[in-house]
Amino acid sequence: MSAKDNNDKSQYPRPAEHVAIIMDGNGRWATNRGWPRLVGHRKGAERVKEIVHCAPDLGIRWLTIYAFSTENWKRSTEEVLGLMSIFARYIQREADRLASEGVRMRFIGDRSRLDPKLQRLMSGIEARTAGFSRLNLTVAINYGGRDEILRAVAALACDVAEGRLKASDVDETSFTARLDTEDLPDPDLVIRTSGETRTSNFLPWQAAYSEYEFTETLWPDFTPQELAKILERFGNRERRYGGVLQA
Repeated sequence: MSAKDNNDKSQYPRPAEHVAIIMDGNGRWATNRGWPRLVGHRKGAERVKEIVHCAPDLGIRWLTIYAFSTENWKRSTEEVLGLMSIFARYIQREADRLASEGVRMRFIGDRSRLDPKLQRLMSGIEARTAGFSRLNLTVAINYGGRDEILRAVAALACDVAEGRLKASDVDETSFTARLDTEDLPDPDLVIRTSGETRTSNFLPWQAAYSEYEFTETLWPDFTPQELAKILERFGNRERRYGGVLQA
């Protein structure tokens, strides 16, 4: 959904149907308590389950969460392997519940660097939940906005070079169709936890007209109640998309 598409809709007030979350602060949450960072990541995974469960009742139809960035490979081998294990365990343990609650789960990012077993688990739960729509849960793993844009540009260049597309036909629509999020609407609201105020390479193209909310709360402490308050504030914002609201 482009900014132009958004501009055709009633803008104020408007519910946040697509919420994207940068889930930051797991490691600090654990370190503050004298525990290993992976304890915080496990606690963060538990919080994901709670937020996923409450999201539909808060009017959210699409929920996109930033689980592992292309830059996170710089972390220690122990932490990276631990995170990958948490991802696999989440998929295995939550598959039945996600299906029973009508949640469609899918992934964005470059899967080529991920362990083949994890890739199979990801593909399996995507196939199993493909028919559900109560909540569309998208998990960004080995995702980086710049990497995604470069991959889309490369795909366009290949199509032009091989004659499947004319250079003059390259536009916003053809570019968006080659992004990982091609069948998702743009996020209405992006939330980042932990007090940091960076966007960290998360959905730079898609979030061009998104509203942002930065909270001091570390992700393991982020509750459905806080989410509800943020959504209430969002509902009172004026979204102009470069224009001026008419009286």
